Amino acid sequence: MKPVLIPSPSGRVALVPSVLSADFACLKASLAPVKKLADWVQVDVMDGLFVPNLSFGPGIVPYVAKASGLPVDAHLMVSRPAMFIDAFAAAGAGLITVHAESAGAGACIRKIKSLGLKAGLALRPKTPVARLVPFLKLLDLVLVMTVEPGFGGQAFMPEMTGKISAARKMIGACGGRAWLQADGGINAATARVAAAAGADSLVIGSALFSSGDPAAFLRGLKKI
Repeated sequence: MKPVLIPSPSGRVALVPSVLSADFACLKASLAPVKKLADWVQVDVMDGLFVPNLSFGPGIVPYVAKASGLPVDAHLMVSRPAMFIDAFAAAGAGLITVHAESAGAGACIRKIKSLGLKAGLALRPKTPVARLVPFLKLLDLVLVMTVEPGFGGQAFMPEMTGKISAARKMIGACGGRAWLQADGGINAATARVAAAAGADSLVIGSALFSSGDPAAFLRGLKKI
């Protein structure tokens, strides 16, 4: 499947549903409300080693792309991301995000870019923002985890707002080419906090799909 790239930063906040919280018994119906309101969708890939949970392989990407009609971002929460890059690229992921803490992150970023895809780098809550420095000019997205990765439904860590602000300054200092994404515990209240700190991409999972009306939820975030 030919990848569809995520858009470039446009000066507004992008809303990114995480399908980890979608209803996979009726994926098409679960994602239908986000089609015209979200900017892209995220697939959270977990290997049971880097985080204590298992989730999706590359085979889910074409189904998510078809059901949502949107570009797909593969967030690789895995110990050895190099093993998965080709498979997720072939499946149609337009953005692949690896973790700074995983093996060979720099080589993975270069590999992703060589395939013509957009590349992201994620930081766990305890990882210093300085880890971004060697890679900033290569990145299309910087992801600041606002929960410890591995499970949906966790509470936003307010102490991560300082890290978001620091990352925003670093992105600006090198030309401002990358999205700055906050992921974890995002709801109507914390979306405002994360955006005020400098995030221009927000991943929404549990709060969106448990809201009862995902379309109304996203419209509400756009107003905020």
